[in-house]
Parts: sequence; C-alpha cells; structure tokens
Amino acid sequence: MSTRIAAAVERLGVRPNDHVLEIGCGHGIAVSMICERLVSGKVLAIDRSVRMVEAARRRNAAHLVSGRAEIVVSELEAFDPGRRRFDAVLALRVALFHRDPEKAHALVRRWLKPGGRLVAEYDEP
Repeated sequence: MSTRIAAAVERLGVRPNDHVLEIGCGHGIAVSMICERLVSGKVLAIDRSVRMVEAARRRNAAHLVSGRAEIVVSELEAFDPGRRRFDAVLALRVALFHRDPEKAHALVRRWLKPGGRLVAEYDEP
C-alpha cells in the first residue's frame, strides 16, 4: 500500500460513522483504507476513468457488497451528489486542485457538512 495515500487518509481523520467522498479514486487504495475505519459510515468514490473505476470496484468488491462503498464514473466538475453531504473529502492528485484550486475548493465546499474536513494534495506522479 502507498505510504503517501495512507498518510493522507490518516490526515483525513475518518471516524466510524463518517460519510466520505473521494475524488479521483484511481485503483481504490484509499477507498479500502477508508472502509476499514467505517462502521456505519460510507464512502462514495468517483473517478473520470472507466478503467480506474473498474479496478477500484474489483479491489473493493466486499466493501461494495456490504454497502460501505459506492464507486462511480464522474468528472469532478460534472459530479452531482444530490442531497448527500459529506463529513470528509479526499482528493489526491486531482488536476483541478492544481490548475484552479479556488474553483475546486468552491465546488467541494458545497458538498461538505458544517465542520467537514478536506484533504486535497497535488504532487507529480
């Protein structure tokens, strides 16, 4: 497992009943780490790549079956969580946070519950 991803999940401070959004889930490594910390909470993970979503779903098949995880194809700017709001949002290597952080943060702030937490980091792969 990636120590970079593990450190970011640790900084996110996932609690057992949190509802978490992961933006740009890739292979689903963070989804797995987040689900291990959840009891009644859930994680919704999005990625713009069908291939990455398929890989994340394979990695997290048991979490999907349990209802702890949902993984969908969506670009950040097109994503609509409906009425869902999140206790925490994780975004690692999501280009919009690098290109236009003000826009990215404005999008995400609308989806956070009061007192919600955001960990957004961009470093070169």
